[in-house]
Amino acid sequence: MKFFTKSLIAGAVLAATSSATMADVSANVGVMSDYFYRGIVQNTTATTNGGVDFEQGGFYAGTWAADVEDGLEVDVYGGYGLELENGLGLSAGFTGYYYTGDFDDTYEEINLGASFGIVSLEYSFGTYDNFDGPEMDYDFTAITIEKNGFYGKYGSFGDEFDGSYVELGYGTEIGGFDAGVSIVINDEDLDLETNDGTETIIFSLSKSFDL
Repeated sequence: MKFFTKSLIAGAVLAATSSATMADVSANVGVMSDYFYRGIVQNTTATTNGGVDFEQGGFYAGTWAADVEDGLEVDVYGGYGLELENGLGLSAGFTGYYYTGDFDDTYEEINLGASFGIVSLEYSFGTYDNFDGPEMDYDFTAITIEKNGFYGKYGSFGDEFDGSYVELGYGTEIGGFDAGVSIVINDEDLDLETNDGTETIIFSLSKSFDL
């Protein structure tokens, strides 16, 4: 059993702050050298992924899927984000994580976010079905600082989950593609392979386009 999974939707929780009134529908496809989320490995081989997003007037919804070796992870999410005149961004939404195989069981959570300048905060809380075991409650808190493509993130689990990690990275556009490199440093609670904590370098390449 894997401890916790989710796709790279964290940005969507804080990014839906558009005030546009026209609907925007887009799609994305990508590949990652390794698939980590919230400091936990999901796939140690090249992982293909893709999704579709809808946004209108601050409301957003979408779905995203990735190969997790034993079937697919399929995420469904939606919510609302706004940006105040003083530059403060706020958002609230829901995310569900579902699996076509036996890689993991269902997670469903509420996502709350705030951002100002180069700093963003995320707080999520939810439940894990835990296969045939007792349902578990968890929460996740993260702070991210980003400037000129560089970013640093610290994230930590709470309630019935434990563990924390640091992620440092850089992203840029190359020939119409979004390219990124990052290093994930997790502690022994999130290292499911050796329980000693690890450092992993991850490369990613993706492409987004309007529908």
